[in-house]
Amino acid sequence: MKVRSYHETLQPMQTHSPTTHIQIAIEGCCHGELDAIYGEIARLERENGYKVDLLLICGDFQAIRNHRDLACMAVPDKYKKLGGFAKYYAGEATAPVLTLVIGGNHEASNYFWELYHGGWLAPNIYFLGHAGCVQVNGVRIAGASGIFKPGDFHLGYYERPPYNHGTMRSIYHIREYNICRLSLLSSPTIFLSHDWPQGIEHHGNLRDLLRRKPYFREDINKGVLGSPPMMSLMRTLQPAWWFSAHLHCRFEAVVVHGGCQEGGAPDSAPVHSTERTNPDEINIDDDEDSANSCTTASGAGQRSVEKPGTAALNPDEITLDDEEDEVEAPPPPPPPSKKTQFLALDKCLPKRRFLEVIDVDAPPGPPVLSLDPEWLAITRAFNQYMSIERKQCTYPDEDHAREAVQQSLEWINAHVLVGKEGGHLKVEDVQQFSMTAPGPASDEPKTPPPYYPNPQTAAFCSLLQIENKVDFPTAAGSGPGRS
Repeated sequence: MKVRSYHETLQPMQTHSPTTHIQIAIEGCCHGELDAIYGEIARLERENGYKVDLLLICGDFQAIRNHRDLACMAVPDKYKKLGGFAKYYAGEATAPVLTLVIGGNHEASNYFWELYHGGWLAPNIYFLGHAGCVQVNGVRIAGASGIFKPGDFHLGYYERPPYNHGTMRSIYHIREYNICRLSLLSSPTIFLSHDWPQGIEHHGNLRDLLRRKPYFREDINKGVLGSPPMMSLMRTLQPAWWFSAHLHCRFEAVVVHGGCQEGGAPDSAPVHSTERTNPDEINIDDDEDSANSCTTASGAGQRSVEKPGTAALNPDEITLDDEEDEVEAPPPPPPPSKKTQFLALDKCLPKRRFLEVIDVDAPPGPPVLSLDPEWLAITRAFNQYMSIERKQCTYPDEDHAREAVQQSLEWINAHVLVGKEGGHLKVEDVQQFSMTAPGPASDEPKTPPPYYPNPQTAAFCSLLQIENKVDFPTAAGSGPGRS
């Protein structure tokens, strides 16, 4: 897999067969600029002779259907504008490439709640949900919406529309419930988050990052830049790729899982250089390097020890077959460490690095979006622990949780995937886009919108035979949970 920047002059791929890879474009923050993003993809396709199969957007998508949705988006009034999504929602335009989206911290939170488990925001534009995992031609793509705030992390989903100043913000704060569910996944190929994983800056060129974003220094020194749950998930899931947005800058890193790199910066990270060329630069090396350092049996400073009764080997000596039993065989090489390539991208603005294109191994054919069986099993097993009150109920321990997921997976195979070709269930066979709220109109009131139950959520819950807590409880003319 290869990262390719939209700022580079890219040549058509010559080394890979086009039948074994798909081209995936990744966008940082969207901020309603869909036309500009699709336009940039079209330019790349023309200039480089490839076809982008899939677009991933890492939050702040702003799926605003009409002017009333703006009352559910936490931004200053000067940023409350309709944006480009409304015409895709209303059918005036169609996304030219399959687009997968997660939520950030500047969203029409009412619409994303209606599709809590995921669903089509518009034709060819799919929301992964507050947490989710799907497959595109067998490539597993998981994601978590929102940002981390410690005060809301352990709470249930108590917020109900119409949102007030506080709940308009807390509704997009990620909950421990979704981290628990995502942690039960086997390793996906790609993971999307809006927040950066906490500490990721130590695994890339930190010096360059601080040069470009000097106001990150204070948060980095305090250890509060990024999301602790996201780094925990990265360590647990160890995906090949992790993409983020939110901080409006491009940043690359490589996280090595296991071995001497665990928990620290890679050896190539410039921040660990002992040469200080800038007297104003802050040294952000970890204080625990000496306590957590790794040693190897043949590292520098180690003394060789001869076996009793043998002499040191002479590299020029010829060893006969019957003497080989006197020579100790070298130990087997350690297994290779897994790595996660991290990439954060900027928001969609001119002269910003907001888009990348990568190659990912995948079967040939047009992109097909399918539900992920393991995620379906996790959702079915954990739905009983989803709280729609402020207090979150206790979760099971990991062993019991995994046992429950395994039982649910057996149920999924027997009741959901039976008879499906290759064990794949296309999303479109379960969920179809429908306009639940009206599109924009000139005579819209400025009041917050009513709650619109989405048939895609009902269909998803029906598929898994789980309680629909997203639309429960409802009363005529009111949102869920209101009296």
